[in-house]
Amino acid sequence: MGLIERILSLFFDDGRNVIRDTAEVFRENSEGAALREAHLRHSTLRQFAAEFATPRPGPFDRVMNGLNRLPRPLLAFGTIGLFVVAMVDPIWFASRMQGIAVVPEPLWWLMGAIVSFYFGARHQAHSQQFQRSIAQSLAHVPTVIGNTRRLDAMRAGPAPGAPDGPVVDTAPNPALAEWQNTRP
Repeated sequence: MGLIERILSLFFDDGRNVIRDTAEVFRENSEGAALREAHLRHSTLRQFAAEFATPRPGPFDRVMNGLNRLPRPLLAFGTIGLFVVAMVDPIWFASRMQGIAVVPEPLWWLMGAIVSFYFGARHQAHSQQFQRSIAQSLAHVPTVIGNTRRLDAMRAGPAPGAPDGPVVDTAPNPALAEWQNTRP
């Protein structure tokens, strides 16, 4: 017994497992990874909960949120308004466009950079969501192809040995009979 005990204590001594420790050099411990993932999710949810736990204290935050939501609609409606004004009063519109024509090019570059940075983050988020939806759609392709092939086979005609008409189950249904007997 002493020899076997010494060999086993070599591998499993002090609560350590040499085989497991060696294997973890080549492959991640899935239980540890799951614990780290659970901790990350818990921390994220706790952070979100802390953000929304207390109501915003005053009208300043509401005003700032409102101002942050204004640029996109103002740009969209302003552009539409320019088209309307160009049709209603072309002379007034042309005089305003002459003023815009004298804006120096560096100022246009600055305006383009500001607008690009403002809308760039939103575009990036939408682009990533679009790519995720494409990947989810592509994951369904094999199922769709299989379903299409089965439908095409049904359209071509009944399978050999299939009955001519619809299949109807004529076996008695005890639950249905009992229900019909209990109705007045």
